[in-house]
Amino acid sequence: MEAVLTNPSITPFLVMDVMEKANALAAQGRSVIHLEVGEPDFDTPACVRTAAVRAMEEGKTHYTHSLGVPELREAICEHYLTTYGVGGIDPEQILVTAGSSPALLIAMACLAGAGDEVILTDPYYACYPNFIRVLGASPRFVPTGGGDRFQLDPHKAARARNSSTRALVINSPANPTGVCLDEDHLRGLCSLGLPIISDEIYHGLVYTGGQHTILEYTDNAVVINGFSKAYAMTGWRLGWAVFPKRLIREAQKIQQNLMICAPSLAQWAGVAALTEAGPDVERMKQVFAQRRLVMLREMEAHGLDVEVEPDGAFYVLVNMAHVTRDSYRLAMDILDNTGVGVTPGIDFGPGAERYIRFSYANSEADIREGVSRVAEYLGSL
Repeated sequence: MEAVLTNPSITPFLVMDVMEKANALAAQGRSVIHLEVGEPDFDTPACVRTAAVRAMEEGKTHYTHSLGVPELREAICEHYLTTYGVGGIDPEQILVTAGSSPALLIAMACLAGAGDEVILTDPYYACYPNFIRVLGASPRFVPTGGGDRFQLDPHKAARARNSSTRALVINSPANPTGVCLDEDHLRGLCSLGLPIISDEIYHGLVYTGGQHTILEYTDNAVVINGFSKAYAMTGWRLGWAVFPKRLIREAQKIQQNLMICAPSLAQWAGVAALTEAGPDVERMKQVFAQRRLVMLREMEAHGLDVEVEPDGAFYVLVNMAHVTRDSYRLAMDILDNTGVGVTPGIDFGPGAERYIRFSYANSEADIREGVSRVAEYLGSL
């Protein structure tokens, strides 16, 4: 009998369940509005597409350097200098990856293994604990909530630390809350002396206050970023990580064995994104900023409980404790009864169980209609 290998500690990504069911309903002719998925609804900027075609025509279709093409790594270094004033990053510290998820996995693999612990907030991005568990390590959760604006308190992180702790993961702006860590929190977390994995994939999509990379405060960190969100390049699968010099060779070896290199055409497209697509990114950001205001106004008008307004990304987390203790069932009921896809809070940990995440990566008309449908349905319960 053929053996079946399973890992019961790896949980499903529930937003994908919702999206796939929503697509099935749409295929049956239902009117469906997608407020569940965190994917920009814009086309990739023309200059990026043109660069990819040019690279293909020039035969740049072979394996690249395992760290990434030098031109892209140099552009990433320049990005940190011009955007944050952080200089001194060597292109040899940059690892270009097939999306930010491999960058996260490689970063965690460089810092943690069997029997180790990694500190996370609860709520958290759904995939973080699974990355940690697949390495044989364990996530250690620090609860956050509306009272602390879902920000990780450095004192709570210090209390969660023990002899097995190897790293701390932060996400700013965060998924699912859209909240940015402020400078005091960033400095406080750096003062703990733990290696920090800073997921900054939503940088470029911050609407209130400023955005700060962890590299402004420490070099004991791995920074994760990529092109999916701000550059509307989800399907290109292109991300990067900035590693401390002491870790980059280890990260490179993992990349060589597991992925070889990031897709060559996407890398050349990434060069154009960083050097030419600035106006496109700003235009998309302004559209998202307006949609954020529209969604928040609609939430307020319909009496939906947004405890903390998001600073960035494209998500709003809504407290549904008055109607459910089962956010997955509620999300599926909303989809069945209204045709609106939303994400169950339990996807992001027990701390979000009684919440529903709405995405404003959709048109203003769909946002208004979607929130109205959901509010009407909730009012009927």
